[in-house]
Amino acid sequence: MKRSKLGADATIEVRPVTRRDWPAIEKLFGPRGACGGCWCMYWRVPRGGELWKASQGDPNHRAFRKLVEAGRVQGALAFSGGEAIGWCAVGPRADFPRTERVKSLRCAWDEHTWSVNCFYIPAAWRGCGVASRLLEVAIEIARAGGATTLEGYPVRSLGAGQGKLAAAFAWTGVPAMFERCGFVEQPTPPASHRLHRLALAPAKRKRR
Repeated sequence: MKRSKLGADATIEVRPVTRRDWPAIEKLFGPRGACGGCWCMYWRVPRGGELWKASQGDPNHRAFRKLVEAGRVQGALAFSGGEAIGWCAVGPRADFPRTERVKSLRCAWDEHTWSVNCFYIPAAWRGCGVASRLLEVAIEIARAGGATTLEGYPVRSLGAGQGKLAAAFAWTGVPAMFERCGFVEQPTPPASHRLHRLALAPAKRKRR
């Protein structure tokens, strides 16, 4: 059943992921690992092709679980009524080596460059503002982690008259969502994914 946007917004809580959240993530992603056995490993595996095919399914499942339970995964989880309803991956760009194999995403970056690159929201919760809430929290996670630049790779929308972009192809987000949060599109070669960047000020330390 499709939730009403007002009702969903009133019950959504978004927070950073912890190493204790694996059961919630596993249930959220389901038997297909969110999509095609990915288990949020797409950007973490250095190459595509045969290496990616061999990684899909159980290998990705085991690898991602190991990373989560070791506290080596950063991201935002959305909950409603105690049930996980959305995921967003964020972390240092260095954690996602596959970005270097995408021509349109190649650029100068350093250890303070972070990346927000994967969203997963089940069909029943899409269109309820969950992705936007996840992105807002991901920005704060990056800022708290010392990022000075945060990158996003939203997918190019379909042209006029071509219909609405299917949710399955919008797993990195859409330009409008990033631009609402202050991201600016960068000049890159034409491609399905657009490089957007947000300059971040350091997180303010609380006074003791």
